[in-house]
Amino acid sequence: MKNFTIIFILTIVLSSCQNNKEHSKNSDTEWLATSSMEQISKPYIRYWWFASEIKKEDVKFNLDWLKENGFGGVEIAWVYPLNAMGNSKDTSYTDRQEWLSPDWQEIVTYTIKYADSIGLACDMTMGTLWPYGDSYVSYEEAAQQYGAEERQMISKSWEYPKKGYVVDHLNPKHYLNYFNRMLDSFPQPNTKLPQAYFVDSWEVETKKLWTDGFDKEFEQRFGYDIKPYMDSLYNLQSPDKEDYPWEWHVGKSIYSLFPLAKDKLYDYMSLISEKTIAFYHDFDSTLNARGLISRGQCSGAPCDIISAYAQLDIPEGEAMLYEPEFNSIPASAALLSGKKVVSAETFTCLYGWPRNHIREEQMADLKLLADALFANGINHIMWHGKAHNPKDEDSVNFYATVHVGKEGTLAAEIPAFNEYLTKVSSYMKKGNTFSDVAVYLPTEDAWMKGVMPKEKQFIWAWGYYEMRYVYFPEELAGHHPIWINQEFLEKAKVENKKLIVGNAHFSSLYVDAAFLDYEVLKRINELAKQGLSVTLKQMPLEAGTVKHKKWDGLIASLSKQSNVSSNYIRKIVPLVMGNNLPSYWAREANNSLYVFFANPKSSYLKFPIEYGQSFSENTSEHPISVYYKGITYELKLKFTPYQSLLYKFEDGIINQIDILFEPKIPMTKERSAIDEAPWLVK
Repeated sequence: MKNFTIIFILTIVLSSCQNNKEHSKNSDTEWLATSSMEQISKPYIRYWWFASEIKKEDVKFNLDWLKENGFGGVEIAWVYPLNAMGNSKDTSYTDRQEWLSPDWQEIVTYTIKYADSIGLACDMTMGTLWPYGDSYVSYEEAAQQYGAEERQMISKSWEYPKKGYVVDHLNPKHYLNYFNRMLDSFPQPNTKLPQAYFVDSWEVETKKLWTDGFDKEFEQRFGYDIKPYMDSLYNLQSPDKEDYPWEWHVGKSIYSLFPLAKDKLYDYMSLISEKTIAFYHDFDSTLNARGLISRGQCSGAPCDIISAYAQLDIPEGEAMLYEPEFNSIPASAALLSGKKVVSAETFTCLYGWPRNHIREEQMADLKLLADALFANGINHIMWHGKAHNPKDEDSVNFYATVHVGKEGTLAAEIPAFNEYLTKVSSYMKKGNTFSDVAVYLPTEDAWMKGVMPKEKQFIWAWGYYEMRYVYFPEELAGHHPIWINQEFLEKAKVENKKLIVGNAHFSSLYVDAAFLDYEVLKRINELAKQGLSVTLKQMPLEAGTVKHKKWDGLIASLSKQSNVSSNYIRKIVPLVMGNNLPSYWAREANNSLYVFFANPKSSYLKFPIEYGQSFSENTSEHPISVYYKGITYELKLKFTPYQSLLYKFEDGIINQIDILFEPKIPMTKERSAIDEAPWLVK
């Protein structure tokens, strides 16, 4: 953000040139045609290898079982040995192929080749455990926090009990060395199906995140030394706008009377964001240079999250540790940046963290969540997941997941459920996401607000910057809104009063933010002058310590334009109209519109869901109309228990697509009042 956006873009361009890419990505469509998820709609699964002697016969057994049960690919994830699980103090060394050793490379090569031979894609997690790092990362290369002498460590990894460091994600000199060392060590045999390498959600400590030279770069950028403020950066809170009446004129706002304690935090987050986005960009370009696809989660990353997701070939959301609605952010980033596939790590900690109801999961509950993800833009399911097991056994579990194996309660239903997921995914990959109203993602507000109240925190999530509780405005129901940010406002153009960027065409821009960056406000003003309809729900203040004299003039200019209003005025007919609309997502391909309507019970699921929450005996009916390409389609949505609906609209004809899958009727079990919630901040 800020007016250093141009500098950042130039840095990215120069970095790309230096990487000497073998693959041109001038055409996103051309590049993604090589993605296995573009070719295969069968769900993938995270395949955990606990640090142990991995044998070929066991690999073959696990992969054959997955193939037979309707999976289309695996992602190998390397984790700690079984004796390191839970609260165990067992630090004895167990036999395994040494990390990155020739023996390790041999079994990985076998796995990739065998998977490919039976038609399974085989992706890789590019490291051991979750944040990137290992024992080869030096102290100088490790992730830092301001004022802390020790640097972030990895303890329970494939190398356990040996410890290592998390690599510094803000310094290219450090993380590029890690990327290339991994890629030099990971086998890359020739395969028919292309490989993707995965980066997991951001699990680097984010409070007071630091790197060498950060203070000097910060002072050059903002004109003051950030170090004296680092220890108190998160302590002072600006008022929450929901707690105060907001007046249309900024002079009457409570914010104009309150010292903006978070301006310095905003400056800090701006620079951290640039460096974080560069990490994802370099991850992508390093992989592409070697003929590999990038796939990853940016959830939890301290940055402008749309721009982060847009760096990756395949953005990946996740649920349930994130609500399904969060996944509309990577789905929006995919549309804006021309990506076809949006995957999601799915079924994580469905009933609670860390291991509630393992081996007792119910498929109807899984379907409830999967449908919620489809209705928020996800079009490829990544099961979480499958623990590696000895041949003919199903004895090993992985915590924080649903159990996938021949002896779990889900086993009998997995093939039919995977057929369902495959069919819906294949339709939701057609064409592009339908776009109507662009909604500005309030990044500035999140950065300025800083720390969430305890009731909104998890033990692993403390900051508003994560965008965990951001939802589309209710008044836009039926308009199929898409999130947008500064980067894509800058890239957009206005033609015939429509905002066009990537594969998206928007009839208007909707902004509801207490704070905006100067460059964002300036760009909104430019777009409005070109004829774009803008809803500005409140008059924002300028974020950050650098205040521009032209700010008030821009505000005045916006407020005078006839196409700018504080009230949302429906300039066009909504895509979907009706009362109590269910959650839905639409794709358009050629002259056809495909709309997936999730069962109403899938709307606004909260973590964790209750055991048997999907249970239903009732059928609900929702009369709606769909307006597409000048034609109004009238229909009545009839949701029978456990079912969602998929329709195709074309040339005045409504075609309901059969996606029937009938899970077993779930049992219900109330959560005990004495059940602990260890994920909450006490």
